[in-house]
Amino acid sequence: MKGHTGPPAPRPIVTVRTQIRPGDIGSIIRFHGVTYAREYGFDHTFEAYVAEPLGAFAKSTSPGERLWIAEQGDRLVGCVAIVAHSPDVAQLRWFLVDADCRGSGLGTRLLNEAIAFCKASGYRSVILWTVSALAAAARLYCSAGFRKVEEIPGTQWGVHVVEERYELDIF
Repeated sequence: MKGHTGPPAPRPIVTVRTQIRPGDIGSIIRFHGVTYAREYGFDHTFEAYVAEPLGAFAKSTSPGERLWIAEQGDRLVGCVAIVAHSPDVAQLRWFLVDADCRGSGLGTRLLNEAIAFCKASGYRSVILWTVSALAAAARLYCSAGFRKVEEIPGTQWGVHVVEERYELDIF
């Protein structure tokens, strides 16, 4: 048949790594800034909100903290991190999956790996902060056992948001 090129080429496999390479921190900051601007109207100050603690994380070498980076080929398609909020409380941060990969199970995989790391590291609980506009993420958190414990409405990153705190007891 003229013009027929066959089935579409399969997408590259998504791989997940925990070793931070040069360029990763900047890519994660950009990934968050561009995604949240496009999907929720956040302004440039959101990138600064991500950059400051992510930069501090990148300089630390704590065995109780870890960053997972999901890639499809050489493209960043997801990430999540666990940082120490206190000696026995972990904080889940920078959890984001590219729109093209949502619904593929990648978010569940990243979240499960992060929770398993918290258990193996001896944390008693995990907290996270999100905003109410991220309904799909909230469903994922609740399916993993998190419960919403706090809401704070306000203006952040150039838009009105309702910040939400979730907690998961591990032990």
